[in-house]
Amino acid sequence: MSVALAGRSPSTFEIKSATLPLLALRLKSVDLAVLQDELQAQYGEMPDFFEDDPVVLDLSALAPEHAEAAIDFQQLGELLHQRRLRLLAVRGGSEQQRASATELGLLLAPDLALPSAPRTAGPSAAPEVAPPGALVIDRPLRSGQQVYARGRDLVLLAMVNHGAEVIADGHIHVYAPLRGRAIAGARGWPEARIFARDMQPDLVSIAGVYRTSDAALGPEIQGRAAVVRLVSGEAGDSLVFEPIAD
Repeated sequence: MSVALAGRSPSTFEIKSATLPLLALRLKSVDLAVLQDELQAQYGEMPDFFEDDPVVLDLSALAPEHAEAAIDFQQLGELLHQRRLRLLAVRGGSEQQRASATELGLLLAPDLALPSAPRTAGPSAAPEVAPPGALVIDRPLRSGQQVYARGRDLVLLAMVNHGAEVIADGHIHVYAPLRGRAIAGARGWPEARIFARDMQPDLVSIAGVYRTSDAALGPEIQGRAAVVRLVSGEAGDSLVFEPIAD
């Protein structure tokens, strides 16, 4: 028997479902010193890359030798706080690791479907899809300058010089020589691509997988119109350069 409850709606509150944007940090090692060094290497020159984003720590990717290891969640939280990341919850891990997390006040999110976080390895979680729209830059970028298209594509109509850096959560289109650093899919979107009319970059990166100018490009790519995309295989993820027909 069902009963309908009658009454006034509360004047001081409402309870509704909500969908919140969360980043997932897939931890592979409990060595926080190494993690700090790698975060510095990846984001040290981009102090405003994150904006107090809430983070769910995913322990399901821990290496076997770290699967039962103790984790200093307080130190980890402080480390992430330095990058303007807010540790909110933990997913996966051993019973002891989860207990340590809850003792510190972290939530457990065992059944939460998480988007991909910025990674240095290949895409394996559901990607964060970059929303439509583009930031258009019509001036040359000199060495030391940086442009970040947060949550969208980036279109550049003038040269990106050596030492300049362009970043986008979506695709990057350069209708001019690309000689600096180009980072697409910056928040872990593996479908992002980098297009350039004149491809000769210092560095390109998609979803954390990068390639520097130390690895020479072939004559069909160097200085020519080309696109860069991320592919996954048995050996891991890699960047593929393909010429664009004139």
